[in-house]
Amino acid sequence: MAMKMSMRSSPNMKRTPPKKGTFKRLIKLLFTSYKPMLLTIFICLFISALASSLSGLFLNSIYEALEYGLNGTLTVDEAWLQVIKTIITLGVFYTVGVVCSIIYNQIGAILTQKFLRDMRVKMFEKMQKLPIKYFDSNANGDIMSMYTNDTDALRQLISQSIPQLMSTIITVITLCFIMIYLSLPLFLAVVVGLVCILLVTKTIGGRSAKYFIAQQKSVGKMEGFVEEMINGQKVVKVFCHEDEAKESFDKINGELCEVSNKANAFSNMLMPIIHNIGNILYVLIAFIGGAIFIISEGTGINLSFANLFSTGSFVGVLELHIVITFLGLARRFANTTGQISNQINSVVMAIAGAGRIFELLDEPIEQDEGYVTLVNVIEDENGNLIETDKRTNLWAWKHPHKADGTVTYTKLMGDITMHEVDFGYNEDHIVLHDVSLYAKPGQKIAFVGATGAGKTTITNLLNRFYDIADGKIRYDNININKIKKDSLRRSLGIVLQDTNLFTDTVMNNIRYGRLDATDEECIDAAKLVGADSFITRLPNGYNTMLEGDGANLSQGQRQLLSIARAAVSNAPVMIMDEATSSIDTRTEALVQKGTDMLMQGRTVFVIAHRLSTIQNADVIMVLDKGRIIERGNHEELIAKKGTYYQLYTGAFELD
Repeated sequence: MAMKMSMRSSPNMKRTPPKKGTFKRLIKLLFTSYKPMLLTIFICLFISALASSLSGLFLNSIYEALEYGLNGTLTVDEAWLQVIKTIITLGVFYTVGVVCSIIYNQIGAILTQKFLRDMRVKMFEKMQKLPIKYFDSNANGDIMSMYTNDTDALRQLISQSIPQLMSTIITVITLCFIMIYLSLPLFLAVVVGLVCILLVTKTIGGRSAKYFIAQQKSVGKMEGFVEEMINGQKVVKVFCHEDEAKESFDKINGELCEVSNKANAFSNMLMPIIHNIGNILYVLIAFIGGAIFIISEGTGINLSFANLFSTGSFVGVLELHIVITFLGLARRFANTTGQISNQINSVVMAIAGAGRIFELLDEPIEQDEGYVTLVNVIEDENGNLIETDKRTNLWAWKHPHKADGTVTYTKLMGDITMHEVDFGYNEDHIVLHDVSLYAKPGQKIAFVGATGAGKTTITNLLNRFYDIADGKIRYDNININKIKKDSLRRSLGIVLQDTNLFTDTVMNNIRYGRLDATDEECIDAAKLVGADSFITRLPNGYNTMLEGDGANLSQGQRQLLSIARAAVSNAPVMIMDEATSSIDTRTEALVQKGTDMLMQGRTVFVIAHRLSTIQNADVIMVLDKGRIIERGNHEELIAKKGTYYQLYTGAFELD
């Protein structure tokens, strides 16, 4: 088991980066579903960011009034009046900004939770439509990580990163216009600082992003491993596998630690560098502004739109209040730009999470071209089958014929044939070769063979969990590919070797076999298979709540509930995959009596290692490496003295 886990979670596994366009697809999805809310958020966010950014112009007006008041250009009263007007206007702007900020934060919180709710619904709905192959090839914990870590990364992106980025971009653009308005020469110095910030962000932020993507995938691997270890903890302890399990975990955890260290190392390096670029930019502007004053003896030349609007020319004097205002704007510009880099990590992690979620949503669903459906019918005095909406004990295949537009009804009998079937879980490895069998209504067909011989694979093909590569499977003389999968599976009762119980009452776990079954039908099914005696001894009988996959029941009791679930389905075909493998000999005798009654009049496929349970089978098929090498009833196969005889007499055992 440790080998299996370590292979699945190997650090050397290929890390697939998110597809290009993931962020664009995410934004498009947001706008498609929540356009009014997003527009409201954007408008409020724009007003809030603009109100905050324009404070630089108002401060410049205050500095200007104070400077003109001191040098006599304005009287003291005129200067104070201008300062008071500016402060009141600034207060109004800030108030509007605060109100808009409250609005977009509240709407943003509602939008985020609605989006995550809808996304989880889409994921779960898609998961129900995926083929069994998807779950066979992906760790359960890794799938769970999409519902937890990846959706949480999306939450942070939508609720924090995107609004912060939008606000920052609006603020930066506004600051650029204000600085261009005030002084073009000083703005050129800001451009130099901006180029440096962008280069640093691209270099260091790009490396940080690479490792944050790897971190997101490593978290999924670790959760997958932990989930498997929790489910298999009894096996781990029974076989004293604790050290090996810890070694495998340390390997996966070490990989996560390594990529996280690198991601955070580059991330933590980015902000201080950008902050110090801002400090250097602050000094540079102070130096340039001071140098202009010194060189021009206090009448420094300034090129700006402010001069154009006031004098009709770009050329004017670089006044002291402009330099002071510009220093504050430059400091804010650097800090605001740094906030963009600070959000890069969240954006990257969210894109990685969104990429994994979109991979799930883009998985090809289980295809079903079937058009033959299972319906309830009644039989009139002439033997004609008539479809009815009421539940009856008589079922038929409703077969619409496209050629002439007619509909025929074929009584559900349980007649199954496989003709020269080949199958492989992938094209390079065929596991079934030229398999043919004939199961007549009411017959009990048993499969015997070593592990991996193909016994369970045959039953998976009957359920169409997988589709055959070649050959034909016919059900009541209808090609199985023409039958809709839900109708096909409704006609099959199945008891798996691995029992799955759900967090619900015992009654509802039995009712899972047929959701419209009454309490009386569930109880009758439990009595039929011998489960009623232990159920009535539970604290609340049939209303006892089961949790943790029925952890408060014995393995045999769980298996009995699984058999009762199949019994309540009342299907004409039963598949018993090692149905009594988890039941002791005494309990098996009780169950065997119930299952014998359950199997009366039904076509039954039995997979069993205990040959004593299949001696009464009508046909026993011995499989070896995906081929049927012997077939016949117990007496015939014993007489042949072949593989079955050797298995039965213990000449050699099943692997």
